[in-house]
Amino acid sequence: MNDFEFQCPTKIIFGKDTIKKLRYEIPQGRKILITYGGGSIRKNGVLKQVKEALEGFEYSEFGGIEPNPKFETLMKAVEIVKNEGYNFLLAVGGGSTLDGTKFIAAASRFEGDPWDILAKDAPVNDALELADVITLPATGSEMNCGAVISRLSTKEKLSFLSPKVYPKFSIIDPQTTFSLPEKQTVNGIVDTYTHVMEQYATYDVNTPLQDEWALGIIKTLIEEAPKVLRNPNDYDARANIFWCATCGLNYWISLGAVQDWATHMIGHELTALYGLDHGETLAIILPSLWRVMKKDKMDKLAKMAIEVFGANEFLPKSLLADITIKKTEKFFNKIGRKIKLREYGIDALEAATEIKKRFLERAVVLGERCNITPDVVYEIVANA
Repeated sequence: MNDFEFQCPTKIIFGKDTIKKLRYEIPQGRKILITYGGGSIRKNGVLKQVKEALEGFEYSEFGGIEPNPKFETLMKAVEIVKNEGYNFLLAVGGGSTLDGTKFIAAASRFEGDPWDILAKDAPVNDALELADVITLPATGSEMNCGAVISRLSTKEKLSFLSPKVYPKFSIIDPQTTFSLPEKQTVNGIVDTYTHVMEQYATYDVNTPLQDEWALGIIKTLIEEAPKVLRNPNDYDARANIFWCATCGLNYWISLGAVQDWATHMIGHELTALYGLDHGETLAIILPSLWRVMKKDKMDKLAKMAIEVFGANEFLPKSLLADITIKKTEKFFNKIGRKIKLREYGIDALEAATEIKKRFLERAVVLGERCNITPDVVYEIVANA
């Protein structure tokens, strides 16, 4: 096991009717800016619950944060924060809203061009306090310090990490997910599945407990996903999927382990170029990447075939790895997610050429062994 340090300052408040606890968690005297996305929280009553809980506080609203939150939109919020003196941000919505709010928190206190936080890994030395009422299980943003931001003008989608943007607390009420469109539910499940695999499906450095945690999340997802699709109001299934999403990227399963994240980096380019949902890109790239990089990931994929999919442990490892890849594709298909670029009308060779070009320009090398070069990326996308 590799050395590690871990500290998560985020308080998780999980369960039914927990939004009312907002009033006890935000310090008195804070001037709050509520951030949200397209307005679904108005229709499903979540915003009303938030406002009732904030009675007596000074607050205002900033809506319109997009899926794949846009730098240009977020900078409008930064200007409002600076001009009007807000000192607490409350994200209400899904992971994109929370990711965008993390960037607003960092950019509002950043000296210089805030895009440098993403493009140049500029350190975040200070940030506004933030918290969230999370309504979509997917990104795990509610219990981590990362965010992914897009920029329209350059067609880029980049990420940053900073301990300064851990949420002070996160309220998770699975009831808020009852009204989610099926597409968002499915994308969230795929996102969670892939988060876990980016941390698990690498090479062994003797992290048996972390491996078991990871595979436990995957088994739970596979068991609970059909229940939610059959009955969107199944509270227990919704709760289990939400907790899987949170634990899928709160860093527990990666402690002391080796991580990949190439699937996400390639997927981000597909979103930037073609506007595909994040979950859609992951379902396309993950199986293709595994096929191309199977030799590097053989042991972990073989173990997953045995422990998750019940394969015979005496089969050759290469065949076991193939079973995991095929079963993963079958799971994605079963929950309604396409797994090939052509199913979206995208020419794989054209996409591969453009993404390779982008990674060459940035001198990007990916993968847990740093051996996924732009040429390998081309192969992965071309075969997707």
